[in-house]
Amino acid sequence: MRIPRDLHPVAWWVWALGLAVGASFTTNPFLLALLLGSITLTVLTCRTDQPWARSFRLYVWLGVVLVAVRILFRILLGGNAPGHVLFTLPTIGLPDWVAGIELLGPFTREELLAATYEGFRLSTLLIAVGAANALANPKRLMKSLPPALYEIGTAMTVAINVLPQLADSAVRVRAAQQLRGGPEGRLRRVRGVQRLLVPVLEDAFDRSLALAAGMDARGYGRSGDATPVQRRTTGTLMIAGLIGVAVGVYAVLDATAPRLLALPMLAVGTAVALAGFVSAGRRVDRTRYRPDRWRVPEVVVALSGVACGFGLWAVNRWDLDVAHPGVLAVPTVTLPALAAVLVAVVPVWVAPPPLTARSREQVALA
Repeated sequence: MRIPRDLHPVAWWVWALGLAVGASFTTNPFLLALLLGSITLTVLTCRTDQPWARSFRLYVWLGVVLVAVRILFRILLGGNAPGHVLFTLPTIGLPDWVAGIELLGPFTREELLAATYEGFRLSTLLIAVGAANALANPKRLMKSLPPALYEIGTAMTVAINVLPQLADSAVRVRAAQQLRGGPEGRLRRVRGVQRLLVPVLEDAFDRSLALAAGMDARGYGRSGDATPVQRRTTGTLMIAGLIGVAVGVYAVLDATAPRLLALPMLAVGTAVALAGFVSAGRRVDRTRYRPDRWRVPEVVVALSGVACGFGLWAVNRWDLDVAHPGVLAVPTVTLPALAAVLVAVVPVWVAPPPLTARSREQVALA
């Protein structure tokens, strides 16, 4: 019998980022649908009953809105691509100084499919990040960050708590309104959005202020006791490293750039940035109570996300017709592409059972 426990939050983020990277390499709707199914199954199986676990539904709705907005933008800007015309809107011509772009006009089936594929890919990226927010404990994530990213981790913790707090506040306010005889029925609920929105925002804002005050009282965000020389040295190393990384990435993407500015510059910039991280971490003194440790499930979960991203990258590299099928034919799926996507569902069987109120009771009774 596996003992319920929380998986290391960094493992969930590595898994989710691997899936997001893999989704960026394909517009195949079948592969993206399988990837979304793997993400949803993993979240429903492995999430806890904590407030941040309730935010996944909000990310799913944001993904749906993103697809709809992408289609609306395609209808508005048009493209006049040849194909089967679905409907025709009045054309609005713009001046020559905007490159002669025309708004509206005929909208074809091929444009609809292209916009849907692109919006589907963006929504998959968003939902993958939402899965990480729903599965990873943000407080433990901040504790697991290296000392150099301590202050940044504090800001990240407050930032990624916004959507979970909004979801939790919406549930609490809705329950309070129902106890007071709130609006019932679909139409009345739509009219009562204003009654729901203001208390939710106010409650989330108050909880964010309370979190900030509690973190400030416990010494988060402190500047440390570094000397001005040490701070200038750390800043110089960080800026130089970031410039080197930026130049190296640009040279790798640009085939016309000198090869000396590609991988060698990227390696030098990364090394200088790591030196800056080490220098910044020395001035942060902190203790850890029961630090989170990596075990076999954490490693397997993280590797499954990396394998998914690498697999879809390989499909995009050597089987472009499967990764980007176009809109003139039915998309196809090969066995390697299917395996690259289905490896994302490994955490369902590998991750330990989540810590919930019911699992705690079972452990206590056992």
